[in-house]
Amino acid sequence: MSSSSRGTPTVPRLAVSVLMVRGEEIFIQNRSHTMDFAAGAVVFPGGRVDDVDRVTAQSLPAPSSLLSAHARCWAETSIAAGRNADPAAGAGVLLAAAVREVREETGAILSPRDLTPWANWITPASYGKRFDTYFYLTVLAPTLAPQHQTTEADSSHWSPVRSILAGAAAGTLELMRPTEALLQELADLPGTLPQALEPVLRAPRRITPVGTL
Repeated sequence: MSSSSRGTPTVPRLAVSVLMVRGEEIFIQNRSHTMDFAAGAVVFPGGRVDDVDRVTAQSLPAPSSLLSAHARCWAETSIAAGRNADPAAGAGVLLAAAVREVREETGAILSPRDLTPWANWITPASYGKRFDTYFYLTVLAPTLAPQHQTTEADSSHWSPVRSILAGAAAGTLELMRPTEALLQELADLPGTLPQALEPVLRAPRRITPVGTL
């Protein structure tokens, strides 16, 4: 019986996930079937926010202008909620977590400036394990070559966005709702993905959380 079935919903843990785009492809991981969350699903690199990310955000802070810009993007999310909330500080912690997770899981070293706030999805209260996940998007530099180096997935590789969606439609790939929605958003952009993303990444993005705490 999950905690939500007893009337005390599990509090979502902060998490990050990074959509790494290269041309028409995106870097994905095939989660191991032994995992206790999203087993067997296609996901993007990422994971939960840890204490080390809070330390990094203070000892190696991102530029204040960047933190302020990200805080405006995340203004409707949980890091901006509450009387004592400091959205800029919260944005710094999320950035530190995103950079760390990508490095640990793929070997690619990103700068906070490489990451654009993209979406915020919260696992439904009916789940026993819940995450308040902050998604970023980055168009990967040609010099970066992410690899498979996480034990949480059986494989990691580049795949065309539309091919992943076709695999899900055919029943050969499993996508969680946020993953499918974010991939569909990219697939729906007009023209080629690199060209379509240029104006989107330049424009301020106000992010509305999907789901409730």
